[in-house]
Amino acid sequence: MAVSELSQVLLSKIPFNKTNSFSQSFLDYIDGKEALTGFYNRLPSIENFKLQMEEKNFNTENRNVLSAVLTKQYAGFDVSESTQKNIELLKAGTTFTVTTGHQLNIFTGPLYFIYKIVSVINACKALKKQYPAYDFVPVYWMASEDHDFEEISYFRFNGKKFTWKTTQTGAVGHFDPKSLQPTFDEIINLPEFFKEAYLKKNTLAEAGRHYVNALFGNEGLVVVDADNTELKKLFKPVMFDDIFKHSANDLVTETSAQLDKAGYKTQVFPREINFFYLKGNIRSRLVKEAGKFHVLDSEINFTESELRSEIENHPERFSPNVVLRPLYQEMILPNLAYVGGPSELIYWLQLKEVFTHFETPFPMLMPRNFAGVVTPNIQRKIEKSALSFEDIFKAEESLIQEKVKANTTNQLALAEELEQLKSIFTNILKVAKPIDLTLEKLVAAEQKRAENSINKIEKKLLKAEKRNQEVLVNRIADIKESLFPGGSPQERKDNFLNFYLSDPNFIQNCLDNLDAFDYRFHLIAAHD
Repeated sequence: MAVSELSQVLLSKIPFNKTNSFSQSFLDYIDGKEALTGFYNRLPSIENFKLQMEEKNFNTENRNVLSAVLTKQYAGFDVSESTQKNIELLKAGTTFTVTTGHQLNIFTGPLYFIYKIVSVINACKALKKQYPAYDFVPVYWMASEDHDFEEISYFRFNGKKFTWKTTQTGAVGHFDPKSLQPTFDEIINLPEFFKEAYLKKNTLAEAGRHYVNALFGNEGLVVVDADNTELKKLFKPVMFDDIFKHSANDLVTETSAQLDKAGYKTQVFPREINFFYLKGNIRSRLVKEAGKFHVLDSEINFTESELRSEIENHPERFSPNVVLRPLYQEMILPNLAYVGGPSELIYWLQLKEVFTHFETPFPMLMPRNFAGVVTPNIQRKIEKSALSFEDIFKAEESLIQEKVKANTTNQLALAEELEQLKSIFTNILKVAKPIDLTLEKLVAAEQKRAENSINKIEKKLLKAEKRNQEVLVNRIADIKESLFPGGSPQERKDNFLNFYLSDPNFIQNCLDNLDAFDYRFHLIAAHD
């Protein structure tokens, strides 16, 4: 498919298997390969949501708790009418959620954060159209309890990496974000909603709610911070089971072995206890040692009776790890599907039996939207280079060689000459062997040397032709650097500000042009 007019926003959709960007496990899941069917509930087609709704019988008490918690969390925020309505709708038995989650990366982190949220918003719109008798609420689950600060501490803008320096420790959602002031001094045109979020809010979780609400509140997006006492109370049965019975460890270990046997590499590794202890500036693993329970990297210890009392009275101090966080989500939300990236969705496949054990429906696993943003300048370079959109995903050196060879009238390949050389040495060998059999090794060695010389000359010919076509080579390099900066996909490296600051309609264009149920890679046009 050739590039069309520059005014078009959606340029193309590329099948995942044509992008050279996804693991075989992910492709097999999307394709519904039989080897994986036992590890999930049902594939994420819009038709399958009907069955998922019938299965997700979420009780009224939990709905009321959720709505009350969200109302309290949004107190003091400028909440859109559509978000307020959705929080109230969560009390109704005909309302369900579609959820995505992400870390609290500063300034949203990489582009795919935006695509995740766009995916859940558009999925809910499509579901409402398909099932008008029901309501569907898009949810962003903040990873406010995460303690891996290094992963969230930077973002890339205009080719430069900006890093937040702080000595704060513990759950990142508790961090005071005001020490991000130097970033605002360095980037003078940052949006006002970021200034209000980071310089006026008291915690990183509050800051995240503020800017996500500013960007997506009019779409009815609901932000959930599960670092909450009332929500954790609903999860106490799992805390007791995991800490004292270790059911999750046994079940995930068995499922992981089955996946491994089927040829699929597993990504998460359960522990006997899959909870961290969360208090103040501490979020550390809880382990059992010598008959007592100990919080690593601290002096905190519990006997079994003390720990049972702590869970009962302070459930907010127990934070699930990657093995149990998905279950926590599904136990406190009337959720139908989780929207995530390839690695996220594949690790969920290890968890299905945990959901069965706790009598909680396993959600459908939806791939988030994957997209590349093509600037007008890069569009022109694609056109001038006569590239198809699928060409963009080829390895850079292979693509350059292919196009250089296609755009020359000179002979660059010496395959015919190489065959002639082999024929010559075959004749030489026929002459040499009757005279002295030991000459066979000498002939073979000289043939190899001559073949190497021809291959070396062929490479030099290609290199020289690349110089002759320097403009084409540079264009392709520019295209690849724009869409795969530093060799990584644009969506995993660039920040949305690279496009949003010059085009305030950027997010709206994403909402208008990314299809949540079209599992292909979207290429969209940016505007200057």
